[in-house]
Amino acid sequence: MKKFILFIFLSIGLTVNAQDNYAGSDLALNTSQHKPSSKKKLEKKESAFKPGEWLKFRLHYGFLNASYATLQVKNAEINGKSVYHVVGKGRTSGFASIFFKVDDRYESYFDKEEGKPYKFVRKIDEGGYTKDVEIDFDHTNDKAVLNDKKNKFKKEFELQDSIQDLISAFYYLRNYYEPKDLVQGESITLKMLYDDDGIFNFKLKYLGDEIVNTKFGKVKCFKFRPYVQSGRVFKEQESLSLWVSADKNKLPIRIKADLAVGSIKADLDQYNGLKHQFKIIMD
Repeated sequence: MKKFILFIFLSIGLTVNAQDNYAGSDLALNTSQHKPSSKKKLEKKESAFKPGEWLKFRLHYGFLNASYATLQVKNAEINGKSVYHVVGKGRTSGFASIFFKVDDRYESYFDKEEGKPYKFVRKIDEGGYTKDVEIDFDHTNDKAVLNDKKNKFKKEFELQDSIQDLISAFYYLRNYYEPKDLVQGESITLKMLYDDDGIFNFKLKYLGDEIVNTKFGKVKCFKFRPYVQSGRVFKEQESLSLWVSADKNKLPIRIKADLAVGSIKADLDQYNGLKHQFKIIMD
């Protein structure tokens, strides 16, 4: 259960113990074909989001509204450079908090032009399981330093081409995957670092388009399958599904997972400060 709450951060459930040994055809955004190394400039393009964007997700377990998560985009500075600062929060609520109390906070500071992370913060309390971790990314020297404040140790990682943290990956994907490049059955891959487990390959398989009924109305979405590790929490590798709006915002609309016991669903519940019009299908 200690990584269970990651599910509600988009993609957020997107990165829970992702497999790096799935054999399949890939659209690798962080290879030289699609993403130059951190020392090269990406072609500037219109962002899918802007400072002031705020998203709230409601997590359902059966009939229970088990918890919620929010993501907020702000402006900040890192070493005199203007960057995006995203704060993600997750908490259990109501009846569910009696059985399993969660109070999580994630922060990411990342580049406005290239999406590369500069700093990642993870402070969590999940039923008494706690972490207090910060990662500083040094793209000039191709290294990252993880500072585990709870256990009082530091660990250094060599950066491999481009890299993303748990939160910056979400916004990187929103900005740098092109719908025209998506091929049904192929996977998007990213290298990720957010804990002392090290760098791993995250894969997101594109399954096609689908209309999703939401509280806002019908929304055309791209459907993806994040690959996760089967075991205590998830039933199998393909237990997780993700729907992303097929408009310029590329918002996570719904995440569903089959767990070892029962199933769970997270829906976009509220939003504010979107950069683009949120497209609803009118009957």
